[in-house]
Amino acid sequence: MAVQTPQHNIVYRSKLPDIHIPNHLPLHSYIFQNKSHLTSKPCIINGTTGDIHTYAKFKLTARKVASGLNKLGIEKGDVFMLLLPNTSEFVFAFLGASFCGAMMTAANPFFTPAEIAKQAKASKAKLIITFACYYDKVKDLSCDEVKLMCIDSPPPDSSCLHFSELTQSDENDVPDVDISPDDVVALPYSSGTTGLPKGVMLTHKGLVTSVSQQVDGENPNLYYSSDDVVLCVLPLFHIYSLNSVLLCGLRAGAAILLMQKFEIVSLLELMQKHRVSVAPIVPPTVLAIAKFPDLDKYDLGSIRVLKSGGAPLGKELEDTVRAKFPNVTLGQGYGMTEAGPVLTMSLAFAKEPFEVKPGGCGTVVRNAELKIVDPETGASLPRNHPGEICIRGHQIMKGYLNDPEATRTTIDKQGWLHTGDIGFIDDDEELFIVDRLKELIKYKGFQVAPAELEALLVTHPNISDAAVVPMKDDAAGEVPVAFVVSPKGSQITEDEIKQFISKQVVFYKRIKRVFFIEAIPKSPSGKILRKELRAKLAAGFAN
Repeated sequence: MAVQTPQHNIVYRSKLPDIHIPNHLPLHSYIFQNKSHLTSKPCIINGTTGDIHTYAKFKLTARKVASGLNKLGIEKGDVFMLLLPNTSEFVFAFLGASFCGAMMTAANPFFTPAEIAKQAKASKAKLIITFACYYDKVKDLSCDEVKLMCIDSPPPDSSCLHFSELTQSDENDVPDVDISPDDVVALPYSSGTTGLPKGVMLTHKGLVTSVSQQVDGENPNLYYSSDDVVLCVLPLFHIYSLNSVLLCGLRAGAAILLMQKFEIVSLLELMQKHRVSVAPIVPPTVLAIAKFPDLDKYDLGSIRVLKSGGAPLGKELEDTVRAKFPNVTLGQGYGMTEAGPVLTMSLAFAKEPFEVKPGGCGTVVRNAELKIVDPETGASLPRNHPGEICIRGHQIMKGYLNDPEATRTTIDKQGWLHTGDIGFIDDDEELFIVDRLKELIKYKGFQVAPAELEALLVTHPNISDAAVVPMKDDAAGEVPVAFVVSPKGSQITEDEIKQFISKQVVFYKRIKRVFFIEAIPKSPSGKILRKELRAKLAAGFAN
């Protein structure tokens, strides 16, 4: 529904009516609200070990962890880091943070030691919880101010704590803290529309609002029920998984099936074994399932919803999946970490579903406002006119940690968050993404910040300037490629540059191609003209 405001803004609202959102509650109180009838029901299923935690055990363990965190000196407003794949301990620790008023920041375990250290120091993490196999990546961070903890045993040395110290604490010793709705509970890192990764401050109010926008109400936009088994193979250190999979599933009373990593045969076996009914995935996973030759050997008849997010799902791939799963509801949502993260969601997922078009990213979530603006003039645009997507509502971030300038450039004075993505609203209120203003590269849903790779490239003595842009890739969606200027007489090769970067970054940030160029195109102010470089790629630029 489009509304003309007094300021002549054309604002789009959900087709669903607004609902009451109890965003005065702390996140944990909201998640465990009205769960007394579900105490003995499976809540967390560990796909790796087969362990099953009921709702009663989950809440009890989260309270024990909160008590244990407090005993370790983690107080209200303190930060700890989870360097873990999808494990039960990740979930316990995150909800434990909510109980004791702390903040959780999560990092990809495949990050290099330098990448982990950068995030741990920027967030001022006082505790890092990880696996023993990642201990060497974080051991140099251990000091009086930073404790290390492993969830598996034995700890590598006597200074490393064990997670059992948290789970064996007395749940009655949870500190009595006064949690404000505006207190931060999650601190994911995002590159935003430009630049280096920044801490995104997501509050109790913001996350409660975002989850409620999706799964609450008589006709939820995203219908999960207590009978559902929700697949959680997307990494919980990614906000899409943490919010739209874990928290939404918990709020609805569903069972959450945790998988530590994506492997197609294990995925299909676990989906069959546990009768998965809702599968939130990303386009590369959709592609892998659709192309798997032995798909017919698995009984996947329990699946009722395939929900894609993290990156756009093309119409062609959508049509392929519909042919393989004719009775499954397929659709996508659109989000951004800073937006809380969900902006739009397919109404095909609603309890009382709407007809939707292939390729669309859904309609704006309820209790929020969306507008499309001209990137040059800032004027709001009518239907079917592409422009920058902006969102406003209680679900968006509080701001970037210790970066008021970046916050001001992302959230304007009227409270509109500018996404840096280009899209349009069609005549049926559906959003279609057409381009990206922002510099971010999306590799299988993971964020790659060009500025980060460019900063590393120019440290090489034989590289005088560099620019990184995305190149389309069937499997990954996008991969980073570099345009490099080397000094006269330099004999540096493409392979040498790729190796130089691969030693310093996580796998998805590795440069896939290097193109040598005489000069990086830049504006008079020195900004890299990435559009020109993308045009060179499209025209078949060769070394």
